[in-house]
Amino acid sequence: MRIRTRIIIAFLIPGALGFYFLVDWVLDDVRPRYLEAMEESMIDMATILATALSDPPDAPTIDATSIDTTLRRAKIRVFDARIYGITKEQIDMRVYVTDTDGIVIYDSDHGRAVGDDYSNWNDVYRTLRAEYGARATRSNPDDPTSSILHVAAPVYSGKEIIGSLTVSKPTGSLTLFMEAARRKVVLAGLVAFAVVIVLGAVLSVWITRPIEVLTRYAKAVRDGRRPPPPAPGSGEIGDLGDAFEEMRDALEGKQYVEGYVQTLTHEMKSPISAVRGAAELLDEDMPVEKRRQFLANIRSETNRMQDLVDRMLLLSSLETRKALHDVEPIDLASMITDVISSLRPQWEQKSLSITSPRESSVTIHGEAFLIRHALTNLVGNAIDFAPTGSAVSIELKSIGDTVAIEVADAGPGVPPYACDKIFDRFYSIERPATGRKSTGLGLVIAREAAELHSGTVELVNAPSGGAIATLRLPLESP
Repeated sequence: MRIRTRIIIAFLIPGALGFYFLVDWVLDDVRPRYLEAMEESMIDMATILATALSDPPDAPTIDATSIDTTLRRAKIRVFDARIYGITKEQIDMRVYVTDTDGIVIYDSDHGRAVGDDYSNWNDVYRTLRAEYGARATRSNPDDPTSSILHVAAPVYSGKEIIGSLTVSKPTGSLTLFMEAARRKVVLAGLVAFAVVIVLGAVLSVWITRPIEVLTRYAKAVRDGRRPPPPAPGSGEIGDLGDAFEEMRDALEGKQYVEGYVQTLTHEMKSPISAVRGAAELLDEDMPVEKRRQFLANIRSETNRMQDLVDRMLLLSSLETRKALHDVEPIDLASMITDVISSLRPQWEQKSLSITSPRESSVTIHGEAFLIRHALTNLVGNAIDFAPTGSAVSIELKSIGDTVAIEVADAGPGVPPYACDKIFDRFYSIERPATGRKSTGLGLVIAREAAELHSGTVELVNAPSGGAIATLRLPLESP
């Protein structure tokens, strides 16, 4: 399972459970809080009405005429009250009064309970004993929303309790308030849960993005590419990225030395053997012409070894570099002209004609020495493979934010078996004119120089024959 998935799941499951229990706890606590608020206001009303019945304070009996008139007038009164989205149009409060024996002597509900014995009801029973009396009774035992809340207050004559007054109110309207509160709580919980999940996703991306950068970097190194040093951020992840780069440098340095020792030993065997053989033969008596031939072979092989060493030193410096050094503006058309001039002896010897680029004002920023070396290798290869008396064309093309230098010859092209190996180190194809191979480092050096400039080099066969080498470079400084 991916780390990002684990982080999201780690947020999802605890978040879902946490918000479920939180919302459930809040919703379970809503009803008692509403009932407490409702009961608190009802005890105020009961106390006010009971006090009204206790006036005058020394009356021996209870006269409910005054509150009966008030309640009757209030019940027929028309009003329209908007309470937090709930519309209230009539009074749903009931008031009943009992004597000291708990017998109902007044009932605002058209007197339906007058004469009934309420002495055992909790509100009446406790109030007549100078305690706080209240009860909640369901009008329908199977319906929890049908509860009716009863709150009582004592009626006094002097300091003596001569009865009780109970205010009752159905909790049906309370259900409407609770449903509205429930919807808000559930909605708030869902929104908070969604925010937590989004934050979890953002956190997972924040944590895993540097790991993905390091993974891509490691795979690129594994595949033999030259990726730029990873920049996964600061802290522990940044330290890990630095460790990756240091490990790459250490491994590449070790492999680099081993590979170069092996290849240099292999490539040096042949010229060393040729020099040794020629030198041994020179100790014998031979004609002057033969001696000159062996001396020429020695010079040729030593020049070959010198060229091989020089190119390997240049290639090793390029392969271990990670950035350009002396970046400057380069006029490509002028540089191509200089390269053609420097190779004049080679192409004039083969009676070749070289077509210079038509575009004359393309400037890039880069390291002039490396670009020149790459161009010299590409043009030199074209001259080597071009048939005597043929032509080599050089085109300079600006394409968007890049420039392409195409070098085409009319030679035999790249053999099919060599297409995948032409850029391998020390791999070379025999030159048609001499049958000899080069060091096999020219194209490799050109590719390394191009990659340091964030460019590319490719060599393909032309449809009409011959090969086309293309050096692509960015117009802007890499």
